Amino acid sequence: MSAEDKIEIENVVSPGRTVRVDRAKYEAMRDALLAVLPRSSPGLTVAEAKAKLLPLLPQDLFPGGDKAGWWLKAAQLDMEAKGTILRDSPKPVRLRLPD
Repeated sequence: MSAEDKIEIENVVSPGRTVRVDRAKYEAMRDALLAVLPRSSPGLTVAEAKAKLLPLLPQDLFPGGDKAGWWLKAAQLDMEAKGTILRDSPKPVRLRLPD
């Protein structure tokens, strides 16, 4: 896998720490998550978001939804760190797009 096949992501829980991950899988998950999250409160729980985005994921990258939970969490934490998505409530975690 070449350097171009990787992307650096952040984690809202560990500020300043980055990790390099597979670009295609991250971008597919990011795009699917952005497609399903609402702008209005209360947002979706992580489980609700996962159920809605699974049909949007490319089967060649996530056959049968394999590893989608891990990639969803990675994309969620990165997008929260960047302010692309917001966490509406602590428990259960509800996610939404900014206004």
